[in-house]
Formats: sequence, C-alpha cells, structure tokens
Amino acid sequence: MRELDQLFERWLDTEWRQSSAEERAVFLRLLDSEDDRLWRWFLGHESAPDDLQRLVERMRDAPHRT
Repeated sequence: MRELDQLFERWLDTEWRQSSAEERAVFLRLLDSEDDRLWRWFLGHESAPDDLQRLVERMRDAPHRT
C-alpha cells in the first residue's frame, strides 16, 4: 500500500539514524507484519503488540514532509 510505504519511508528518512538498536529491531519486526494488519494498526482499528504499538504511534504521529 502506497500510504504505508510513505509512513515507512518518512520514518527511515527522519528517525532511523538516531534510533537505538532496540528500536531498529522493533522496526524490522514491524516490516514483517502483513499489510492489512499494519493498516488496521495505523488507523487505530486494532492495537499492535505493546512494543510494536509504541512505534506505530510514534510513526503515525510524526510530522509529515512537505
């Protein structure tokens, strides 16, 4: 999904370099999730497991590029 791609690209562009090894591992786990599940998590229709949910919220709330 293009929208998910944009969320992930924005995160990589703005946060990856300063992320801890633990947060990078969580991000990589997030990438292994199915698109339909990711979509429900990012829209707030379902909650992800705790460690993934924290990252989903940070990614969702990150400022948009212009």
